[in-house]
Amino acid sequence: MTKMAASAAPVGVAPQFIHPDWPAPQTVGSVQTTRTGGVSIQAYASFNLGEHVGDAPEAVRRNRALLQCLLPAAPVWLEQTHGAQVVELSETLRLADAPPHADAAVCRVPGLACAIMTADCLPVLFCDTQGEVVAAAHAGWRGLLAGVLENTVAAMHLAPERILAWFGPAIGPNAFVVGEEVRAAFLAQNPAADAAFRQAAPHAAQEGTVKKYYANLYHLARQRLHALGVTRIFGGDFCTFLDAARFFSWRRDRQTGRMASLIWISEDRDGGGTGMPVGSEGCN
Repeated sequence: MTKMAASAAPVGVAPQFIHPDWPAPQTVGSVQTTRTGGVSIQAYASFNLGEHVGDAPEAVRRNRALLQCLLPAAPVWLEQTHGAQVVELSETLRLADAPPHADAAVCRVPGLACAIMTADCLPVLFCDTQGEVVAAAHAGWRGLLAGVLENTVAAMHLAPERILAWFGPAIGPNAFVVGEEVRAAFLAQNPAADAAFRQAAPHAAQEGTVKKYYANLYHLARQRLHALGVTRIFGGDFCTFLDAARFFSWRRDRQTGRMASLIWISEDRDGGGTGMPVGSEGCN
């Protein structure tokens, strides 16, 4: 697997967002940030939203302020741990001195946005068909094994047929190389997970005598949601590693920024949940 150099995202241009293509109710808004449109420089260029990655704190503060200006809801950030803890968002939680340690959030309160940060791990957004509950989960391979998707769906307290899911940008199946121990851990939980792994080519697999495999996070997540009865799944056609112009990737660059996947219930219950400003005029 060839290591790619990251393309520096231009500074001074408006943020470029991906708007999930899924049949969410009009009262539900969602957006996926990319690396473009902020003030961070060098490895973090330019719309880095992670405070924990070594970027200049003032740059991250300005990027988060710009995001907030462009959103109709207030993001509630998490201290992500690659685990399976789920929190329910509230105004009290938003105003807390420190973010909660969790890898997923559920929200029933209009005006608050579930926010997940990633740079290769799989972000999964959820909503129900009535627009009453939204959720977001950080699902890397460790979180998937720990049950973060199962815990998130359980915390929504809904019949699975009412739930929609959208897979955001993650490292793709032609770039994500893992060891035999990762494959074995998934197969121990579900032998059908074997379909999500294929042995890496010899040039990518040589590390002593240890076998390496390409892993498909999207397939693993889809299997787990299907087992829960959640079958209305959208997205899942990105690769953060291979698309250096749009996405941060820890596996590709090690020193890099973080993107955010956000979802909220609109305070306007008559609709307009997906409405967002087109540009960043008036946001500094």
